[in-house]
Amino acid sequence: MPRCVALLRAVNLGPYQQVSMPALTQVLAELGFDEPRTLLQSGNVVFGTQRRSTAQLERTLAAEVERSLGIATDFFVRTAPEWEQVVAGNPFKKEAKLDPGHLVVMVLKDEPARQFAIDLQAAINGSEAIHVQGRHAYIKYPDGIGRSRLTTALIEKKLCTRATGRNWNTVLKLQALLGK
Repeated sequence: MPRCVALLRAVNLGPYQQVSMPALTQVLAELGFDEPRTLLQSGNVVFGTQRRSTAQLERTLAAEVERSLGIATDFFVRTAPEWEQVVAGNPFKKEAKLDPGHLVVMVLKDEPARQFAIDLQAAINGSEAIHVQGRHAYIKYPDGIGRSRLTTALIEKKLCTRATGRNWNTVLKLQALLGK
């Protein structure tokens, strides 16, 4: 059965938007998805489905999680082949090996216009580097993420789309789960 990864936006950050991973797994199982498995506590789930439209999956998952768990959040769904492309398309190969915790993939709701990516690049005033490719943005934060001014809010504003980020370690762990 084809596998997908779903990423929840902005859950389990401090006391806000708390989602139990066992409860999330149960919601997906009740929807009929095959072998839902979560990774970490940050809203990552891998599952099997015959459904083809990732946009429809995103809407279904968001509506059901809000109904069942009372959490209103965005879902970002990618098929296993799309996730393989995320990994293969990484332009920061050196950073992925040497400092994967400071390399982030931002998964975007929509592909931004080229000009929006240029505007985002121009807004960077630190040591960060970004490469926007389709519905993904690869960002290296050599001085750390916590103090960077290149925040999710700025990225979403400049790219005119919603986003959620995962560090390279998590990206690779999700790749491994998709293969199981």
